[in-house]
Amino acid sequence: MKTPIMTGEPATRRAFLGGMAAIAAYAITSRRVPGGESPSGGAAPGSKPNSVFNGVRIGCITYSYRGGINTAEDTLKALIQDGLSEVELMGGPIQAYAGLGGGRKGQPRAKPTDAQRQAQLVKCQALRKMYNDAGVNIHIHKIGFGQSDEEIDFNFQVAKVLGCVGITTERNEALAKRLAPFADKHKIWVAFHNHTNNYPAMDKNDPILDHGQHIGFNFDVGHYFAGTKGKSPIPVLEKYHDRIVSLHLKDRTADGKNLPWGQGQTPIKEILQLMRKEKWMFPADIELEYKIPPGSDSVAEVAKCVQYCREALA
Repeated sequence: MKTPIMTGEPATRRAFLGGMAAIAAYAITSRRVPGGESPSGGAAPGSKPNSVFNGVRIGCITYSYRGGINTAEDTLKALIQDGLSEVELMGGPIQAYAGLGGGRKGQPRAKPTDAQRQAQLVKCQALRKMYNDAGVNIHIHKIGFGQSDEEIDFNFQVAKVLGCVGITTERNEALAKRLAPFADKHKIWVAFHNHTNNYPAMDKNDPILDHGQHIGFNFDVGHYFAGTKGKSPIPVLEKYHDRIVSLHLKDRTADGKNLPWGQGQTPIKEILQLMRKEKWMFPADIELEYKIPPGSDSVAEVAKCVQYCREALA
């Protein structure tokens, strides 16, 4: 399908809305459905990455590359080098590539014009094409939600154009209530991320889910393990698997340490094998948070985590 690209200033509001509709139509018709086709490709040099191991989608949140890899292009290079075909893309690379963002610090943000919004979506469309052509699926983005209805709605439009099934943010009950109507309107999930003290409820149905049909979890299994002083995350997956949009994987201990994979106590291997057994199609994203050893870097350490997942699912 040919990608619709708009050029020049729209003459009228109707022209702008027509352009937005064309972009949205492209996003809807070509956006990957969760549990649909896996990315193709092999491990040979020059080929596209494939990090779907025995049906389990392994990805990476690009927070893992913090500190030196900032642009969309460099982030893509790192993902390909690590053999990853799935990604939760942080806001920084998207905002820089598409020209999103506000004015100077401490000054009020000027409301974007219709033409500026259209141009931003076209750039997001180009970003998605660059990633997809390289064999990488952007399943989630993590751009902060603004204060106005227009900013919130536009964030969902960005998700659609990038091909995302959801947007991640930190757990917040008031925010869930505010975002739920937008999520249901666009049929894009809002996936709330837990830390060590705000994980999904197990003694009842978690009340945050009552706000809308597209409110779900970005379940951090390592934070859960540390926050509960060693409880297995597996019962949480079994209880909420139909509302889990993605996982964050890290290897933590019951006393809160964050260690290289295989040295901690979080049952990552068992979680991945359960996902394979149950054929759950939400992605499991590597989040590199342990201290990078001397002589290494984030790309090399993420590659070790990818290998750990590959071996767990062999």
